[in-house]
Amino acid sequence: MKLHEKAQGSAGREKGRDRIRARRKEGKMAIYCDQTGYLPQSVKKAVMTAGKTYDVIRVQGASEQTVLSGSTQDAGTDKASGDHLYLADFSEICQEGVYYIQNEEGEKSHRFRIGQDVYRALQADLIKALYYQRCGCALEKEHAGEYSHPCCHMDEAVLWEDRSVSKEVKGGWHDAGDFGRYISPAAVAAAHLLYAYTLFPDSFTENLNIPESGNGVPDVLNECRYELEWMLKLQDEEGGAYHKLTALRHADFIMPQDDKDPFYLFPVSSMATADYAACMALASRVYKAFDASFADRLYDAAVRAWNWLEKHPEYVGFRNPDGCNTGEYGDDCDRDERLWAAAEMLITTGDAAYQTKVRELLKEDLTKTDFGWTDVSGFAALAVLTDKSGIAPADIVDDLRAAVLAEADRLTGIAGVSGYGVAMEPEDYVWGSNMVVLNRGMLLVLAALISDDKAAYEQTALAQLHYLLGMNALDYSYVTGHGEHAYMHPHNRTTECDGIDLPMPGWVSGGPFKTPADDVGRRHIPAGTPPMKCYLDDAACYSLNEITIYWNSPAVFVTAYFNAGVR
Repeated sequence: MKLHEKAQGSAGREKGRDRIRARRKEGKMAIYCDQTGYLPQSVKKAVMTAGKTYDVIRVQGASEQTVLSGSTQDAGTDKASGDHLYLADFSEICQEGVYYIQNEEGEKSHRFRIGQDVYRALQADLIKALYYQRCGCALEKEHAGEYSHPCCHMDEAVLWEDRSVSKEVKGGWHDAGDFGRYISPAAVAAAHLLYAYTLFPDSFTENLNIPESGNGVPDVLNECRYELEWMLKLQDEEGGAYHKLTALRHADFIMPQDDKDPFYLFPVSSMATADYAACMALASRVYKAFDASFADRLYDAAVRAWNWLEKHPEYVGFRNPDGCNTGEYGDDCDRDERLWAAAEMLITTGDAAYQTKVRELLKEDLTKTDFGWTDVSGFAALAVLTDKSGIAPADIVDDLRAAVLAEADRLTGIAGVSGYGVAMEPEDYVWGSNMVVLNRGMLLVLAALISDDKAAYEQTALAQLHYLLGMNALDYSYVTGHGEHAYMHPHNRTTECDGIDLPMPGWVSGGPFKTPADDVGRRHIPAGTPPMKCYLDDAACYSLNEITIYWNSPAVFVTAYFNAGVR
C-alpha cells in the first residue's frame, strides 16, 4: 500500500488544508486554549486574535452557566506567529468541570476541563503509544485492541562490515514513522522515562494494559525494559554500541509485518556508545529495586561501554554509507555524550575517576542544558542535580546548577514576551520543534526542582504543555486523541496502513518547521508563512508531522511532574 491510498484519510487531510488556508486568508478570529485542560490552582489563560471581552462558560450536562466575564489584555504582536494577540485570564476559576470561552462576537473556544487529573490519561497514552511501536513481537488484541498485528522483523541482522556474520537483534521500539531502530534515540527516550519515574514515582500508578502489567513493576518500567533488553543486544564484543539497526532504505507505506527487507547492524560510533553507557548506568540504578540480576546486566554493559570509550578517546563518527537512506543520527561531536556517560557513571559508582572526567568535560564548550538526541548534555545536569546521595562534589554541582538556572531564566524571558507563552524564538521552529518545546519544558521543571523560588519556572513549564495541547497559532492539539481538534494524520507507516480511521492515541507530532523539507509541505505552505504556522496535518509531511519515541518521552517527563502533585 502506498501513501495516500486511504481515501477517507486523504479527504480529511484536504479538509484540514482548506481550513488552514481559509484562516490564513481571512485572518479569522480565533480563541486558542489547552484543549485537554488546566490544573485547578494554576495560571489559566486563553489566547484570542481579536476581542475586548470574554465569558467563561461552565457546561453541566445540557445546561450552561457563565461563571466569569472579563476584559482581555492586549499582548501585542507575537513574533513566531505574526498574530496580534489578546489574553483572557481566568485563573480565578478553580472549580473542577468542563468549560469553554466565548468572545463578544459569539465565537467559542474548544471545550476543556479543569481538574487535578487533567493530564493523567494523557500521560498514560503517551507511554502506551510506545507499546504500539514494539518490534519483534505480535501486538495481541488483548493489549492492542483494534491496533493489533502479527510479529514483525524477526530475522537476524547482518553486520555491515562483515556480511558473513549475523546476529539475533529482535525487539525494541520502531524509532519513528519508519521501522528503523537507533541507539542514541533509544538511550535518550529511555532516559526521559527513567528520570520521570525516579523523580515522580507517584505519577506512575496506571495499569497500561501491556503484556507485563500486574507483575509488580510499574508499567512505565515494564515498557522501558522492552527497549533496554533490545539495547543489550546492540553491544559488540569490545563493548562498543552499534550505531543503528535498519534496512538500506525506508520501506514503502506497509504494515511492519510486511516489511521483509534485510536489516543491517551499522558500525559502532563513539556517540552511540557514550549514550549507551549513560543509559545503562542510569537504568542499572532504577531497576536494582525490582530485579537485581537485570540491574547487574545493565551495569556490566555500562562498564564495558565506558571501557570502550576510554580505549577510543578520539571521536568515532558515523555517516550513512552509499545506498543507505535510513535515519543517520550523525553528530560531529561526542563530548556532550561523554559528559553524560561520565556523570551517570559517577552517580552510579561514586568513583573519583569519574569526577575527574566530568570536571574535564565541563571545561569544554558544552551547553549543559539540552535533552535531545544531538545534544545530551542536560542529562549530566539532571543526573548530578537530582541525586540525593551527595556523590557529586560541590564544584560540579554548582557549575551545573548555575547553567540550568541561567538557561531557565532565558527561557522564562522568551516565554514572557510570547503571547502563546511558548519558550521559542522564531528561529527555534526546526524539524521536530515540539521536541524543543518539550525539552525546554523539562529544563524548566529541573529548574523548579532545584530552585527555592520555583513558581515562575513551573508556570513556564506548564505553558509549554498548553502550547502543545492547543494554545498555538493553528489551534491544533499536537497529541493524537487529546483535544477536540487533535491532529489526525501522523507520518507513521503503521497508522497510515492499518485501515483504522483514528490514529493510536498519545502520539506527539513533530510540529511546525520554519523551512519544510518534504514536497507536500513546501507545496502547500506559502513562502513567508510565520514559523509557528508552518505545519500541515498530513501523513506525507515527514518533516512536519512524523512521530518519534523521543518526542513522546519528554512529554511523559513534563506531564509526570504535574501529575505528581508536587506544586
